[in-house]
Amino acid sequence: MTESINSKNFVRLIDLPVVTDPRGDLTFIEGERHVPFPIRRVYYLYNVPVDAERGGHAHHGLEQIVFALSGSFRIKVDNGTTKSEYWLSDPRKGLYINRLIWREMDSFSQGAVCMVLASQPYDEADYLREYDNFIEAANKETKN
Repeated sequence: MTESINSKNFVRLIDLPVVTDPRGDLTFIEGERHVPFPIRRVYYLYNVPVDAERGGHAHHGLEQIVFALSGSFRIKVDNGTTKSEYWLSDPRKGLYINRLIWREMDSFSQGAVCMVLASQPYDEADYLREYDNFIEAANKETKN
């Protein structure tokens, strides 16, 4: 599913290139070529219990692309007015999540590995961890 939430804040699936030969598949990522930002941080989630929830926040300025390198999981996204959900299970497809998008992740399969490419280094001040604060920030953005 590829869906724009609105013109300023959106999510979309990004297809990565794949090179296939009898030895297996190879997928590669180049910042600012395959993703719409320079990659400043990469991190992985793994050994996530199948009943765990991750995320539950938004970012003031950070952009991300989320991949299921192995297994599958669901991402629920919300721009303050529209909610959508995506199931990730193909390591060649990443979900681009722009700034000021609330995200929640759940339904991790056994052995799922989630990789995230981020546009900025970690900065706690960039997080919106309370949903009401996120709604306030999203509403301000919509008015601008």
